[in-house]
Amino acid sequence: MSSQPQISADSVIDLVEGLARAGRVAQRVLARMPAPAKEQALRLAAAALRRAEPEILAANARDVASAETNGLSGALLDRLRLDSGRLAAMVEAVEQVAGLPDPVGEVIDSATRPNGMVLQRVRVPIGLIGIIYESRPNVTADAAALCVRSGNAVLLRGGSEAVHSNRAIHQALVAGLTEAGVPADAVQLLPTQDRAAVGAMLTAAGLIDMIVPRGGKSLVARVQADARVPVLAHLDGINHTYVDHAADPARAAAIVFNAKLRRTGVCGSMETLLIDATYPDPHGLIAPLLDAGCELRGDARARAIDPRIGPAGANDWDTEYLDAILAVAVVDGLEEALGHIARHSSGHTDAIVTEDQAAADRFLSEVDSAIVMHNASSQFADGGEFGLGAEIGIATGRLHARGPVALEGLTTYKWLVRGSGQIRP
Repeated sequence: MSSQPQISADSVIDLVEGLARAGRVAQRVLARMPAPAKEQALRLAAAALRRAEPEILAANARDVASAETNGLSGALLDRLRLDSGRLAAMVEAVEQVAGLPDPVGEVIDSATRPNGMVLQRVRVPIGLIGIIYESRPNVTADAAALCVRSGNAVLLRGGSEAVHSNRAIHQALVAGLTEAGVPADAVQLLPTQDRAAVGAMLTAAGLIDMIVPRGGKSLVARVQADARVPVLAHLDGINHTYVDHAADPARAAAIVFNAKLRRTGVCGSMETLLIDATYPDPHGLIAPLLDAGCELRGDARARAIDPRIGPAGANDWDTEYLDAILAVAVVDGLEEALGHIARHSSGHTDAIVTEDQAAADRFLSEVDSAIVMHNASSQFADGGEFGLGAEIGIATGRLHARGPVALEGLTTYKWLVRGSGQIRP
């Protein structure tokens, strides 16, 4: 991380307010751009990212080296690190967003009143979105693409550990966007890592219309506690997979292994495995994980499956490990599994593996999480995998947007009323 001169708190507030005002001006221009122009702008931005691969990877290598020196955790290092494959996926995500239908102007519903007035609800941009994130340089590209496509300006504040990566990605994006006529101020990256800038964003009511935090529990907690701007929160991924007694053993073993170990540092990673007490092959679920180096912590019945399983503490059922660590419990059927999930799930993603359709239907109906799955790995909890092109987070609340937040989640609506001279009696 590069050293920066300290600036006063008042100067940070002035900086954020100035960027926000410029972003709002740019957003009004962006909101008037037709869908084909926004699509072309994003395709040019993707091409600019592709051309800038050497500079982006060099900047990322600098960030990774600094993070390793500073002792960043393995999970955060995994989220930080870019290579040619991950950069190509980033570019592809921008291109996918470019090709999605434009949500702006979509008529959600309409009705004609008895007096002849015609009412419509129409999707419109939210305005200026502030995004505060840690470690993930891909958020810079994903957020910019989604905001531009949905007619929103964006003010980005990335983490210090990814500062050089974010700047290189941002520079390439803006070069492509401006080539197509998008104002440069429509996608801004805070030029300072001063922590006071976060506070300035959180209190910029009337300038920033919504804040989206992407990061650890402490960041999200601070944002929710201090914000004077509406927040769309992405909370912990304490995700469960329940293997029912009627699960196919081969299918269950493959799903469980993938859900935990495909990438342990992503928010869709399984953190707790629940096994029905009458499931015929529990060792077939456990042994591959242990053999691959995953640490398992279980209750008494789980530990009886394999002596390599250590004891689980009370906190293990409420921990997002983001590492090769897994909590395991044996439960007496679907009812007990549902109760465990209701007590410990963070509302992100929970899954059942079963060939019993009635059990699957009950699980899908009763588990109150943003994403509920049947016979699929929780690692699919991702906007790209859902056909959304990209996401700026998975919202675990119940208001405005839930699950992967993409184009639709970055819009609101307004009512259009068309009359022919009606007056109210």
